[in-house]
Amino acid sequence: MALRFVKMHGIGNDYIYISGFDQPIPDDPSALAVRIADRHFGVGGDGLILVLPPEPGSEADAVMRMFNADGSEGGMCGNGIRCVAKFLYDSGYVRAPRIRVKTKGAGVLSLDLEIDPASDRVRRVRVEMGAPILRASAIPTTLPGDPPLDYPIAVTYDGKTITYRGTAVSMGNPHLVMFVEDVASIDLERIGPLLERHEAFPDRVNVHVAQVDAPDVARMRTWERGSGITLACGTGACAVLVAGVLTGRTARAARIHLPGGALDLEWPRDGETVIMTGPAVTVFEGVWDESRV
Repeated sequence: MALRFVKMHGIGNDYIYISGFDQPIPDDPSALAVRIADRHFGVGGDGLILVLPPEPGSEADAVMRMFNADGSEGGMCGNGIRCVAKFLYDSGYVRAPRIRVKTKGAGVLSLDLEIDPASDRVRRVRVEMGAPILRASAIPTTLPGDPPLDYPIAVTYDGKTITYRGTAVSMGNPHLVMFVEDVASIDLERIGPLLERHEAFPDRVNVHVAQVDAPDVARMRTWERGSGITLACGTGACAVLVAGVLTGRTARAARIHLPGGALDLEWPRDGETVIMTGPAVTVFEGVWDESRV
């Protein structure tokens, strides 16, 4: 099967996007994700995102399904959904300044497009990411608290045990946020996979280390569940802001710097949606032909 695709990224968080509006989707998208996301033998990316037509009568304009590079299906991707909106508008599937996309983990989300008048293409997207999920059983985690705040969590490697203090939040997918003095000094390559599969997180977890430079400025690094270290994680940035507010470390609006770029985040009030604004970029288009792989 030959599949048309578009390679896109949101501040370096890159995925392969395939439309189901005008071509059939393979029966096993998880297996496809593993092959197509391989950076040596495939197109290369943090995973695969399918952009599908909505069910009849749905309030959404499209459905997003995202698969990590290991083939596991995720519930939500903040950088990915911005690119979904750009993909829908630039490709002509939905020509509206506001687009609603249904996700597995966060329901239907609204996205407002910033369109370049010269090219008539989307350059930035503002997303209502939904209210954070703070009940431990729904995150899900067995750590105590709703949510667990600055709770000690230990990892052991090379014969030594290190204890961090983490806050657990869900933005449609589970996150563990650990505030540290210097994000560059953390051996994320070692602790990331250990914490991702920690027994306190039955569905695994995205792991973030965050450093607060000012109440409205923070920086972070990410180990993504199913993908490893990535240049950016939009839902993770939202989780960092929420964790920062709940622990008194940040203001309710902040710019968060990730290795791939910066996102502007706002959480106006407890129980309300987190708002994320950031770029979406098309890298190239192509055709994936399984018969020639």
